[in-house]
Amino acid sequence: MKKMFLKLFMFCLWRLVGVFGQSEVMSVREGDSVTLNSGLTEMKDDVIQWRFGNEDTLIAEINKQTDSMTVYEDVLDGRFRDRLKLDDQNGSLTITNMRIGQAGRYKLQTESVRMPFTLIVFGVFGDEVMVKKGDSVTLNSGLTEIMDDDVLQWRFEYEYNLIAEINVTADSMTVYDDVLDGRFRDRLKLDNQTGSLTITNITSEHDGDYKLQINSVIKSFSLDVYDEISVMEGDSITLNSDLTEIMDDDWIQWRFGNEMTLIAEINKRDDSMTVYDDVLDGRFRDRLKLDNQTGSLTITNITTQHVGRYLLLIDGPNRLNLSKSLKTFTRLPVPVIVSNSSQCSSSSSSSSYCSLLCSVVNVSHVTLSWYKGNSLLSSISVSDLSISLSLPLEVEYQDKNTYSCVLNNPISNQTRHLDISQLCHTCSGVFGVEVTEGESVTLNSGLTQIMDDNVIQWRFGNENTLIAEINKRGDSMTVYDDVLDGRFRDRLKLDKQTGSLTITNITTQHAGDYKLQTNKLTESFSFIVYARLSVPVISSNSSQCSSSSSSSSSQQNCSLLCSVVNVGHVTLSWYKGNSLLSSISVSDLSISLSLPLEVEYQDKNTYSCVLNNPISKQTRHLDISKLCQPCSDSVHCCGSTEAVIRLVLSALVGVATVVLLVYDIRSRRTEQDQAHIHTSGSIA
Repeated sequence: MKKMFLKLFMFCLWRLVGVFGQSEVMSVREGDSVTLNSGLTEMKDDVIQWRFGNEDTLIAEINKQTDSMTVYEDVLDGRFRDRLKLDDQNGSLTITNMRIGQAGRYKLQTESVRMPFTLIVFGVFGDEVMVKKGDSVTLNSGLTEIMDDDVLQWRFEYEYNLIAEINVTADSMTVYDDVLDGRFRDRLKLDNQTGSLTITNITSEHDGDYKLQINSVIKSFSLDVYDEISVMEGDSITLNSDLTEIMDDDWIQWRFGNEMTLIAEINKRDDSMTVYDDVLDGRFRDRLKLDNQTGSLTITNITTQHVGRYLLLIDGPNRLNLSKSLKTFTRLPVPVIVSNSSQCSSSSSSSSYCSLLCSVVNVSHVTLSWYKGNSLLSSISVSDLSISLSLPLEVEYQDKNTYSCVLNNPISNQTRHLDISQLCHTCSGVFGVEVTEGESVTLNSGLTQIMDDNVIQWRFGNENTLIAEINKRGDSMTVYDDVLDGRFRDRLKLDKQTGSLTITNITTQHAGDYKLQTNKLTESFSFIVYARLSVPVISSNSSQCSSSSSSSSSQQNCSLLCSVVNVGHVTLSWYKGNSLLSSISVSDLSISLSLPLEVEYQDKNTYSCVLNNPISKQTRHLDISKLCQPCSDSVHCCGSTEAVIRLVLSALVGVATVVLLVYDIRSRRTEQDQAHIHTSGSIA
């Protein structure tokens, strides 16, 4: 059952400010009738008049002198046509089939009485739709197809002018986009299958109420058009009224938030201009400025507290209703680029690589990207509040290209250019070694044989702890594998020919700096250990069997989640074939990562989730048919195997029931026969 929205039209409500106690306030539901009682039991005055609005337009009159009773229902664009009824006994006025256009101030006027009324009209709508100015919106009919005898009509605003129609019987489909001063010209599109109406390039003129009539059924929509404005925290913004000047009878109000709190007002009728900057906990204090020429509102020193919806209401000659949505972005920090490699390293291969990390902290609604020149290499986006982001990059030490890390949101960006020569430099005698946990590695001494007087020592860590030694003079070869809490126990092997050191069954405790010292040589090794990668797990983030109910799209989507736990220094990525779709990286130890993906149920492309570090990777291929199973809305069907099992079990239960029933019947007959024989024998 669709939720119904009860919408109070603020342009009626705010006009009541200052008149409570001076007029009778009445509210009525749209479509209902209301009677404005004169309070008279009989008419003693010769003339009774009913007037409406700021201009006191005459809409009904009783004149006893001329014995006439008249309703002027064609005034004001005919908004009262066929809606006014006068009571000839007491002069009360009844308005039928109320619409928003009939909301406002009414006045009963006789020779001796002046009685004001204020009428508020509520509207009931099936769908409330918010859309940004310039965007398009589709008002869905709720139909899957149009029947042969259907007539569909779309209508807009006060008199619900006809703007589009489908008549299946007449085989016609028409949009009336020249009505209402042509505000819908070239903007209306009808769906000939469903009757849904699309309005393109929305402006504030399209804000209002729409009705879809399908034969005798009516469905209503309230379209709320807003202008989205983005501003940097700490800056100022002017919300324009779109007026060039304020007329003498204009009443302008600015309201904020869901509660439509009054924050500023210009009333030309009493020549006043007021800002209410102490409301809402004083968040607007000393920040509001009104332009007395145009009514535009300026907000200075913007903070996140000022984010939300602003409504401009103008009553008078410049009557207008404008909605603006203010979005605030925090000032962006400059990204920080750090080397993720040892300070001085070299690869034993012909090419040397430097691992870099670009990071920002406490950011939201941003994208962090690596660029090579003007070409995008990789990026990561986030919409959450106040989190940290990191994005890795690997380049060759001698790379001459220009690289930059860019942080941006929709209105600003910050760039950090990479200085490879400063962050990535090699030095002689230092070799970078990367290995996976559990594997073995040999640190080569570079010697082909050991001379008779050589002493070879292997040392580890910042304290240069001795862990292995060959002394040809003393003809000894020793491994000190109990040092450092025994982390090297049973893991060290020395090659007596070359002095090279092999470390087996490596763990992260063995990461660090190693030093080889001989009589004539000193070599250093920087040792990086990566944990073994687990295979990513892909799970459905949708219900087991689901279907999209959106009438605006015939396609069905499946939400998936690729996850890994307890990982560090890795990148998790989604691929479509060989093309990267999205990725997320982490440099911390032992955290969990998840990366979402949404695909169509019938998608025939190949997708895979890949977890990788600089030396290895693990891949999980997506089986869409297994994880994404659409089905009808009515029932979830069981599998064929389960159905067979259920059928067999049902048959067995049925057979057993029949056997028991036959057995019971035979037992009863046997008992009866025995009883009969016994009875016969007794009589004899």
